[in-house]
Amino acid sequence: MRNPSLVFLLLLIGMACARKDAVKTPEHPSPPENSELNAEVIKVEVSGSPEKYVFSVTLKSPDTGCDQYADWWEVITLDGKLKHRRILAHSHVTEQPFTRSGNPVPISAEETVYVRAHMNNGGYGTSVMKGSKQAGFTAETLDKDFAIELAQQEPLPTDCDF
Repeated sequence: MRNPSLVFLLLLIGMACARKDAVKTPEHPSPPENSELNAEVIKVEVSGSPEKYVFSVTLKSPDTGCDQYADWWEVITLDGKLKHRRILAHSHVTEQPFTRSGNPVPISAEETVYVRAHMNNGGYGTSVMKGSKQAGFTAETLDKDFAIELAQQEPLPTDCDF
């Protein structure tokens, strides 16, 4: 004979585990698997002087408005430390691809970094640029979960203008 209290307790535990797996908080959204919802870094140009370079980054993103847009691009070290983030205050629905500059970026001429983009509803894309001021930048694919915790690090966008 089954113990009804034990069966009920096991049922509650199972429901709690299923709910925990199903609930996604706004602070840690799961990026969609569809790569068409991710922004791509397609070009990087660097000017200026060491420890205060100006990065001009060209992105291609599937912006539709404030509901879906590239909300920043960032420069990170090969071990996943944030060096610079350029917040994008609005969507670029009719301007694709688009270029935005950000400065100063505190790196040396020979320091190799990644430049990647972030979508407000899709997380980090995998099409990035890797390189340095000295050697230039080339396209590379980076795992979408690489240094994903940076998505919670300031500065972060506060709103979408349009």
